[in-house]
Amino acid sequence: MNMIVLDGYTMNPGDLSWDELRKLGKVTIYDRTPADEVIEKIAIADIVLTNKAVINAEAINAAKNLRYIGVMATGFNVVDIQAAKERNILVTNVPSYSTASVAQMTFALILELTNHVAEYAQSVRNDDWVRSKDFSYQIKPIRELQDKTLGIIGLGRTGKKVAGIALAFGMKVIASHKHPERDQMEGVQFVSEEDCFRESDILSLHCPLNAENKGFINQHSLSLMKPSALLINTSRGLLINERDLSDALNLGTIAGAGLDVLSTEPPSSDNPLLRAKNCLILPHIAWATYESRERLMRTVVDNIRAFSAGKPVNVVSE
Repeated sequence: MNMIVLDGYTMNPGDLSWDELRKLGKVTIYDRTPADEVIEKIAIADIVLTNKAVINAEAINAAKNLRYIGVMATGFNVVDIQAAKERNILVTNVPSYSTASVAQMTFALILELTNHVAEYAQSVRNDDWVRSKDFSYQIKPIRELQDKTLGIIGLGRTGKKVAGIALAFGMKVIASHKHPERDQMEGVQFVSEEDCFRESDILSLHCPLNAENKGFINQHSLSLMKPSALLINTSRGLLINERDLSDALNLGTIAGAGLDVLSTEPPSSDNPLLRAKNCLILPHIAWATYESRERLMRTVVDNIRAFSAGKPVNVVSE
């Protein structure tokens, strides 16, 4: 089999091995592939692996040998699924590989916004403690999580993992979810979306992006939140109207935000959130722990093995 990896760098910047994949056939690995080079690079491929490189209908129809597209992520909107179906090309993804990592990063953002660990550590490095007249001093108030209300929009696998951590901190957990009857969790109270905005001290987004919720974090929904509330997004950047969130932060409508995702990645230099008050932004790394990427690599290989054996798994094109 002739296999092409279009953008292998983010999954494996060099600390993982491609050896198990190479055992399955001839492999060509590109760190990244510009959009105008996709058609050329997959022209003779039997199997193509992609993370964020878009494989559109034109590319699919031009790749005459193509039989399988493996998405090295959970979201598969980078592939034209309908065009793949028409060519009888199987498309798979990798579900749930980063659940623990994303939940961990969610709380890393929450704890930084409530404990300000980095700012205090930098203050000590700047000799502020050396010059202090007291054994302890405060730069910013530190907030306790116990008895605070965590609101979760989307109680899927990651939402439930976040809820479990919150309960261990002694927080009250509420959630707005499309299928509360199906996804019950002990200790979590389901409420309406508006009540989730109103009641939360911290609101964390864990829902998939769709046409209905695109930009649903906007001026109206933010106005429902407490002035002391925090917003966390480790899900999808397009859930947020970024100008509205920037205005809410700068005007004090809410107290802070922790974001791992933006609407465009990398962002443009004029993205208003880059300079908004009390806004922590990470470069879409919540998924990228070593363990998570290792799990992702293993499942990518297992998916291809299953396809080759005629028993495909994690299929998203049926």
